[in-house]
Amino acid sequence: MDRLGTATTDATASPRARRQRLIGLTLVVISACGYGSGGLFAKPVYAAGVDWLTLMTWRFLLAAVLSWAWLLAWPANRRALRQLSRRRVLVLVALGVFFFGNTATFYAALETVDVSLAALIVYLYPAIVAVLSLRWGRRLEGRRPWLALAMATVGVGLAVGGIDALDMPPLVGLSLAVISPIWYAVWIVLAARLGGERPKEAAERAVAPHDAEAVADAEQTHPAPVAAVMMTATCVTYLIVAFAAGRPVLDPRVIPAEAWLGVLGVGIVSTALAVQTFYAGVRRIGAAQASLVSTVEPVYTIVLATLLFGELLTPIQLLGGILVISAVILAQTASRAKPAETPMPEAAPAG
Repeated sequence: MDRLGTATTDATASPRARRQRLIGLTLVVISACGYGSGGLFAKPVYAAGVDWLTLMTWRFLLAAVLSWAWLLAWPANRRALRQLSRRRVLVLVALGVFFFGNTATFYAALETVDVSLAALIVYLYPAIVAVLSLRWGRRLEGRRPWLALAMATVGVGLAVGGIDALDMPPLVGLSLAVISPIWYAVWIVLAARLGGERPKEAAERAVAPHDAEAVADAEQTHPAPVAAVMMTATCVTYLIVAFAAGRPVLDPRVIPAEAWLGVLGVGIVSTALAVQTFYAGVRRIGAAQASLVSTVEPVYTIVLATLLFGELLTPIQLLGGILVISAVILAQTASRAKPAETPMPEAAPAG
């Protein structure tokens, strides 16, 4: 049985359980493709002259409005909102504000970095989470988290090193692309700690599609109020930053007509829909399985970037991509490895 009680083998599962598992897998794949579409939607928006700050402000404005509409439409969601404690709300707001850094660095990088390359670089974060969650509050032990981090680092190195010198993006863009997964890894561990999880559980439960808000709360708090509160906090953060910078991002005239399809796609498909389908999938198959299924995200993004924008990875970059995705899987299996004989004390994370 997995963490949510879903049967793990089709042979022993009832028809209803198998159906729920299939639905869960489908929802997680839809979610991963939704998240992976963010960069694909963003590129035409940037080509139309819209910058990342304007796009992100509208992204979270649309997502927050839709999340609140979804929350208020169902009695169970409204009850879950009323059950949130004041401390819980403050924690979610703080995490939403901190999440600004992840999305800002990634989408700012996309202004100059190819979508396919950025998709590979950001998938450093599961390996970083595996190491951080072990190191956080205890002596580091086990080889697989370190091996996963080494594989992901080498993979990203091959992906970046395989760029043709004539097509090399600016150093600032590459740096932002690398900062994004580091920021997100810290956010995941912080979300797990503030949510009351033990350190190791951050790696086991919170490795999910990149750019996924509130993932650490998928199994302990009803997702509708979590998503609504956090996305609202992120949206307000973007509005404050835009106001401080003197940018009239909410003026519809700053967005050309040809860019609106991409803006709506990032806000609706790559955020609001992606968040809700991921949570719905997690509730059926568990966060551990969902995070592994979500590794289709960079594959989906790279394939679509090739078809839509003609972005071609070199053989060296493809090898790097295989190493990165393998590292994600290794990081996940490492986080759930347990000793076969001697049980760990309750206060210590499972080894």
